[in-house]
Formats: sequence, structure tokens, C-alpha cells
Amino acid sequence: MNAIDLARQPVLAAPATAKKLEKLGLRTRFDLVLHLPLRYEDETHLFRIADAPYGSSVLVEGEVIAAEVQFKPRRQLVVQIEDTSGTLVLRFIHFYPSQQRQLAKGKRVRALGEIRRGFHGDEMVHPKLREVEEGAPLAERLTPIYPTVNGLTQPVLRRMVQSELKAQSLADTLPEMVRQDLDLVPFADAVRLLHSPTPDYSAKTLTDPKLPAWQRLKFDELLAQQLSMRLAYRARRQGRAPQIVDQGELRGRLSASLPFALTGAQQRVVGEILQDLDKPHPMHRLLQGDVGSGKTIVSAMAALAAIEAGFQVALMAPTEILAEQHYIKLSAWLAPLGIEVAWLSGSLKKKQKTESLAAVADGRARLAVGTHALFQGDVVFQNLGLSIVDEQHRFGVGQRLALKDKGGEPHQLMMSATPIPRTLAMSFYADLDVSVIDELPPGRTPIVTKLVGSARRDEVVDYVRRTCAGGGQAYWVCPLIEESEALQLQTAVDTHQQLTEDLAPLSVGLVHGRMKSSEKAEVMGQFSGNELQVLVATTVIEVGVDVPNASLMVIEHAERMGLAQLHQLRGRVGRGSAKSVCVLLFETPLSELAKARLKVIYENTDGFEIARQDLQIRGPGEFLGARQSGLPMLRFANLEEDLELLEAARQLAPEMLKRWPSEAESHLARWLAGREQFLKA
Repeated sequence: MNAIDLARQPVLAAPATAKKLEKLGLRTRFDLVLHLPLRYEDETHLFRIADAPYGSSVLVEGEVIAAEVQFKPRRQLVVQIEDTSGTLVLRFIHFYPSQQRQLAKGKRVRALGEIRRGFHGDEMVHPKLREVEEGAPLAERLTPIYPTVNGLTQPVLRRMVQSELKAQSLADTLPEMVRQDLDLVPFADAVRLLHSPTPDYSAKTLTDPKLPAWQRLKFDELLAQQLSMRLAYRARRQGRAPQIVDQGELRGRLSASLPFALTGAQQRVVGEILQDLDKPHPMHRLLQGDVGSGKTIVSAMAALAAIEAGFQVALMAPTEILAEQHYIKLSAWLAPLGIEVAWLSGSLKKKQKTESLAAVADGRARLAVGTHALFQGDVVFQNLGLSIVDEQHRFGVGQRLALKDKGGEPHQLMMSATPIPRTLAMSFYADLDVSVIDELPPGRTPIVTKLVGSARRDEVVDYVRRTCAGGGQAYWVCPLIEESEALQLQTAVDTHQQLTEDLAPLSVGLVHGRMKSSEKAEVMGQFSGNELQVLVATTVIEVGVDVPNASLMVIEHAERMGLAQLHQLRGRVGRGSAKSVCVLLFETPLSELAKARLKVIYENTDGFEIARQDLQIRGPGEFLGARQSGLPMLRFANLEEDLELLEAARQLAPEMLKRWPSEAESHLARWLAGREQFLKA
């Protein structure tokens, strides 16, 4: 069996153990080689009890001179051991009969733990124990402690890892000249050191991210990611998609009807998309633009190019209120051009849904707008040429693929108002072509952000009253509480009732996710028409809502929200010429994380800077929404700290695929075996 096949083999374990390993992401035998320790215990040095320092884990040895179960202040096992220098108490709050036997008077044991001053004198609480003979040899290497799950012990994991270190080929997948140019240690040396470090390495040294062994593992992980993204990009370039030649008539008619002109950035991005559509392989482009930058009109121009060439277009959004906003806006733009737009959502009545499905199936509807309902089995397109996914990071890989598969290989345009920091784009979006709208439309006023403690809520209510009395409008956003939609809804209902009383005679509306589609549309229409001066809402208004006259937003419990969400919500105001304000109401005391978030949102209005700092605070997994994104999260590399390694991996990947394809294949088998589905996203 060659090294690649051996690396891809499933783990050799009993079914029950295999299930536990699966929870750790350990599917293949080589995964065990890459399952690196969290920390290390030093059992290579034995301290005399009198000389053992406080504050760090130490190993001592002694004979049990007393052992008893005490019942005050609670049931516990208290054991006293001694060596030639002194005595030490070992205390166990949870213990088993086997431990009592192991700690019977006269037994000799080694105890590993941290010594501290206690009620009984110097003590160790729940130390790691081993019964020994006098003069028993010490460990020759530090003891690795691995990430694990209940029922999978450290000794079992260590044996499995050591077995694979002997069985697997640890030959280098980097050409020798490349490894030396990059000044990286050999792969085999790196993994053997990290799994079985020699005593001359301290536990602290081994957790230093700049340790050459860690640098090698981080680079290999980043290289595997870059190789996989390059292969995904290459595979898409080899696919066949309808070649859409832009004729420009419909786009010209829409441009002439708009009350505004496209910015230079919008025109540039439209040009990039049209160039992609004119190619015979599938477009896979990410359109990034900060809140309010005008991504929707860009997507409309792309849709018109496909429609004029005879194809259908699907636009999918993650929430019904956002999808409905797109439907209303696009219908207003496209209906005068004679283009039928279909609406598909889970809340449609049967008759309406049947009519929409028929219009999509027979081709009458050239554009279908909807939520995840667009990729259900009963949706059939006559000739899908372009799929547009808004807020694409909110959809799982399976959902995005399901929409893509509705039309063979349509072109794909993904939009995101969550700006992606450069390091993240280089890493997780390396397989995408990226367009950035880096210019806001003219006439937008800067938004002033104010941080206000909840004790001053009455002042905020008065500020809302004065703003609306002067002709303005305001949003009042209620937070998600304890991840409970029901509690969030109740909070919004209660807030609506209270503000209706406090702000009389102003009209106060309410919108939330559980309202019927028609009810939400009616309330939003009233707010847009200034029939309602204040709109109380849950976070369903986070994206897509555009009311230029709304110049004030109040966000309750802002400390509970993430930076991206706060930035999105704040972007609902500042869309007209009036001075706009966003008030962030917070409860005290604030956690350190909440303080960091509020400081960032208060000091910054640029989405890319906010995203960069959000990445530092949360890490890439949380930033991207790892559970939904389907992206293989980095285990070892840190995108902020390891930018040089990422840049080197990014440069090497295409060269490696071209000059050393077999080494590239071995490298991917080692790092991504069994995870090929990530390449499809």
C-alpha cells in the first residue's frame, strides 16, 4: 500500500472508539499523526517534597503514612505522604474504591500536580497518581496531553498516535529545495518533537507558536488549504457554463430610469461581472460592499445581462424580510422593462406558490427571488443561467450547491455586506474572484454613534420623540436574548407597547420574524411612507431595509450583539441627507469582550476595519460562522500572526501544482483526506 492510500485509510479502532474519534474529527489514520497535544506534563524530573515550588505542576514521590475519608466540611479522601524531606497532603473530593486501595498506608506513589497552601498544610488537590516501586525510572520525555472526549482516555490516545507515527510514512511532501529556501524543519522531525518532546524542551517552549516545529505544521496546513482552493478554482474553470454576451439594451433602459447614477466603483464591478459572464466556464465571483454601497443595483445589472441573453436568474437571500425587500425593489426596477419577477418563500399560500412555480418552470418569470424555498425539489427552472446569493456566508454549503444544481452549471454571484479582511480573503476565499465596491453613493451622511448606559433610557426615549417631532423617523431594535426567538419576540412586543405609551401621539409600528409576509410588508410600507414614525423591530431588519427618511436607530442590549450585526444594523440609517445617529444602549457591568466590541463600533465606521478587528477578537471560525460555512477551519495557523507563512503558501501553491504535482497530491492526502466536500463550496 502506498503512502497516500495508507494516509486515507479509516482509523483502526473498535466501532465505539471510532465514534469517539469521529467527534474529534479523527477519521483517517493520518489524522492521528496531526492530532497534536494541547499541553505537556513533565514527569522527567522528581522534586523532593520540601523543594517543590508552588504555582506550577510538579512531580513528587512518597510513602503513604495516613489515609482517611473525612466527612467535614464534605466527604473527601485525605492522604498524607512523606519522603526524606517532608510531608504533603493529597486531597480528593471525588474518589473511587480503587483509589483508596492504591493509597493504602505503606504504598509508594508518585503524584503530579500543583502544590498550594491548604487547610491541612501544603497539599495537592486531585493529583495525577501512579503507584511505583522505590527507584523506578522516570519518564524520558514530556507527556503529551491531547484534546479528547468523554470515554477516550489519554493513554489510549497516546498508544494510537504512537502506533501511527511508526506505521505512517512521514516523508516530506515539500521538495527539499523549497523546504530549505523557506527555512523549514523536516516534517518528520516536527511531528515527532511535538508528540514526544525531549526533556531539554520545557512545556512553555513547546507551546510557543514560533517554535520551528509549529512553524512547519502551520505552513503545511496553510499550503494544503491553498492547494485545495487552487484545485477548486481550476475545476470550476474547466466546467461549462452558458456564455452570456451582454447586449446592453435592458441595462441602458434601467440606468435611464434610475434617479441616481452608478458610482465609479459600481460601474467597475459591473464590468468585471460582465467579463466573467462572457466566458464559457462558470463565474464564481464574490461581490463585497460595505453597508449601503449599492450591491443590489449591481446584481440587477448582472441579472439583466443574463435575461437579455435568454436565460433565467435566481436570487436567494437568507431571511424572508431581506428576500422580500429584494423582490419589491427589483420588481419596481424590472416590471417597467416588461420582465416578470416571481416570488418564492415558505410562507406563500398554496395557490400563490403554484402560480410562481409554474411561471418559473415555463420561463415566463425571468427572475425568481426568494429564500431557501428556491432550492426545494418542486422548483424547476426552464433555463437558469445565473444564480445570485445575498449574504452568502449565512447559507450552508449544501444549500448553495442545491441552488447551483438547479441549472447544471450556472454562473454564480455571491454578495456580502460583511467585509472580509485581506488575510481571510487570501485564505478562505482564495478560490473566488473578488469584486469590491469601495465607494459609497454620494449624498450619504456620516453616522454618529453614541454609547449610552441603560440607566439613561428615558433620555433616549425623549431624544426619539424630538427627532420624530421634527419630521424624522427612528428604528428601535430589540436584541436576541439567550438565543431564544420566543424571548426576543416578547421583548419586542413589550417594547412596542411601552414606546406606544411613552411616545404618544407618535405612531409606533412593530415588525418581527414570526409575522406573516403580508403583515410585514404592510408595516414596512407604512414606515417607508412615514405613516409610522417609529419602528420597533427584532434583528430581522439587519439587512436590506432602505428608508432614507429614517435618521435615528436605537439598539437595546448592544453589548450582546456581534460587531458585524451592529455594523449592519447601523447601516439602516444614514441613507438620506439628514444627520443620522445610532444610539447603542448597553447594560452594565460589561464583560471584557463586550467592552472591546463596543469600543470598535464606536471608533470605526469603515466596515473593513471593523471586520479586521472582529477577526482579531473572534478568530476566523466564529467570524465566518464555521458551523454554516462548510469551510475547513484552521487548527494550527493564526491568520493575523502567520501572515508571512500564508503569503509564502499562497505563492508556492500554483508552482507546486505545476512543477511537483505528485508531492502536491501527497500533501493534500495528508491534510484533507476525507474532506474533499470543502472543495465544492
